Amino acid sequence: MQLGISVIICCHNSAQELPKTLEHLANQQVADDFPWEVIVIDNASKDGTGQVALDCWPDQKADQLRVVHEPKLGLINARYRGLAEAKYEILSFIDDDNWVCPDWVSTASAVMSQYPDVGACGGHNIPEFDGEKPWWFDLSGRGYAIGAQGPEEGGDITWTRGRLFGAGLTLRKTAWQKLLDDGFRSLLVGCKGKALNRGEDTELCFALVLAGWRLRYEPALKLRHFLTADRLHWYYLRKLRRGGGRATLGFDPYRFALQKCGHPNQISFWWNAHTSSTEQTYEEIWRQQFVVAVRELFQQPFKLVKSLISPMEGDVSALRVERRIGRFLELLRERESYKLNLQTVQEAAWKTEFRTVNEE
Repeated sequence: MQLGISVIICCHNSAQELPKTLEHLANQQVADDFPWEVIVIDNASKDGTGQVALDCWPDQKADQLRVVHEPKLGLINARYRGLAEAKYEILSFIDDDNWVCPDWVSTASAVMSQYPDVGACGGHNIPEFDGEKPWWFDLSGRGYAIGAQGPEEGGDITWTRGRLFGAGLTLRKTAWQKLLDDGFRSLLVGCKGKALNRGEDTELCFALVLAGWRLRYEPALKLRHFLTADRLHWYYLRKLRRGGGRATLGFDPYRFALQKCGHPNQISFWWNAHTSSTEQTYEEIWRQQFVVAVRELFQQPFKLVKSLISPMEGDVSALRVERRIGRFLELLRERESYKLNLQTVQEAAWKTEFRTVNEE
């Protein structure tokens, strides 16, 4: 039997983007008796987002849409509110600029019903450009949560990719709720208003894996990610990458825990944390990571200086520099909280159900 779905859209000042997103949801091809709903989380908006959602949703489907106001700004706060409000077992998070395929709801339900050990699933995100596609876009599409997230045929990506895009992230409610009941709290908050904070989706995927759940990629789950013209600038992408560098500090506690529990050769991640020794103190781990960050930042001093005085448009090395700058500065600023986060994850009770690779 297919599981019911709560589609959750977390919004901050989304009045302009939301109508098109809701139009694609209203056109879902599902049986009349299939249990599903759409929840718009109005996260401290000031542009009438909630009323726009109600106005553009079809009257004949009014009972399927709810608008919930969450005053505490921050994407993770909006997602927690969505978790609390959802009626159904499957939570499908889409962004205010995501246009899902007509069978999104039925496909997501079928996949999560077929694989009960999957805690999170993601699909194939396709770009939709507001204006002309930048010539450099294909060099950096993943920075915009674009592309496939696994092999062409889909499948388990727990130990090969290890995380999923937040845009189109489908979760099992009981898996996330159990993490919270056992004491899990996010170290990262995600986007906060216009601030380009990142990483709360990756952090949640890492936590689910540590708790024993699987991650899956389903290519039939397709959405079009509408990219407005103001985001299709090189300077914007550089800001994204710097934010991504800052977020890696929140990933470190999970990466170290995963590397201790699983076989390192079976964990392939886009950023390779330098493994810490079990004998190291948290202060020693911070020092090790700081030294590595400094070394990597100044590895190519010419590129570093050039990136500070020039846009270097289309040069992916500028993006690497931005990520390294973000990580270096965050390590410098967050020394004590970094050590505390390492300890928090290392001692977390919610890890106890984790199964190592060799035990599977």
